[in-house]
Amino acid sequence: MPNTKSKAFVTDLLSRSNVSLDGSNPWDIHVHDDRFYDRVLSQGTLGVGEAYMDGWWDADNLDETLYRGLVGDIPSSLPLDPGLIWSIVRGKLFNMQRARVSEVGEKHYDIGNDLYSRMLDKRMIYSCAYWEHATTLDAAQEAKLDLICRKVGLMPGMRILDIGSGWGGFLKFAAERYGVEGVGVTVSKEQAAYANANRDGLPIETKLMDYQALEGQFDRIISIGMFEHVGYKNYRPFMEKAKSLLRPGGLLLLHTIGGNISTTHGDPWTEKYIFPNGMLPSAKQIAAASEGLFVMEDWHNFGAYYDKTLMAWHANFEAAWPELEDKYGERFHRMWRYYLLLCAALFRSRKIQLWQVVFSPNGVPGGYRSVR
Repeated sequence: MPNTKSKAFVTDLLSRSNVSLDGSNPWDIHVHDDRFYDRVLSQGTLGVGEAYMDGWWDADNLDETLYRGLVGDIPSSLPLDPGLIWSIVRGKLFNMQRARVSEVGEKHYDIGNDLYSRMLDKRMIYSCAYWEHATTLDAAQEAKLDLICRKVGLMPGMRILDIGSGWGGFLKFAAERYGVEGVGVTVSKEQAAYANANRDGLPIETKLMDYQALEGQFDRIISIGMFEHVGYKNYRPFMEKAKSLLRPGGLLLLHTIGGNISTTHGDPWTEKYIFPNGMLPSAKQIAAASEGLFVMEDWHNFGAYYDKTLMAWHANFEAAWPELEDKYGERFHRMWRYYLLLCAALFRSRKIQLWQVVFSPNGVPGGYRSVR
């Protein structure tokens, strides 16, 4: 039997978001284990996610359930749980992003190229697509890559750096379409091996290394979906390193997910299961980190497109699951589904954003022309 007080509390919270227990709407929750209610109260958002992974509850349209819960601000109404307290304390006391530089590569990006190749587009781009005129994931990702190239004014013969270069998709696109040469850095062994095996003779190279160890000079620096792993104690050192690597007339483009409020920690469930030591920068934190080092030339928010990107990844993942299930298992299936749909809900509710920020070392003479 459920704890009646816990069940009443959870039922009341859900009702504020027009979500019912065992209702007929596709976003209503169906509870399969009465321990769910106590777990939510004692473990907060971590407990909600783990209970889903364990099969204690379901919803037909999970993304809509989570979206409604976020719009109704349910997370802030939950009691402060030990997981969140530990995340806050750890963020204050330690610099985990520098102490464990390779951890996110090993625990997230190295889990299997078989998974990512089925979920992502043909170029293996694991960041928000640009859907302005595109109707397919492949086209939307190429549109994003081309947008970046145009924003930084790539020209033949330029030498570029991609910090957090993933499976090499941007470098390869830029070399093919714009005639540049380039270097990418990643902390993922699987990404580096894949990128170097698929460069097709182009003048690009991916190095398995910490970006802080890199030396050299580059005409343009790009960082796509990596700044979320940097950590608030390292935002300024990141900008300082980028400044030291960028030639005087160069440009830096930072493509990152961002939060509406400055924080010093991540989400307990996401940190534990998806992105170890991850956290989202705020606009204030990015501005402070770059102050005195760069001129901020352009700021572009297209976070609403990440919802559509994540739903496309989710559709690909579910379609490919019969090929993946023997290797990964059902608990991973539910975890990965929860991850993708939670992130879609966060962007849909506008709780988090996707920014592309263009910086120059000293200001573009005559002004920077914004590109969309």
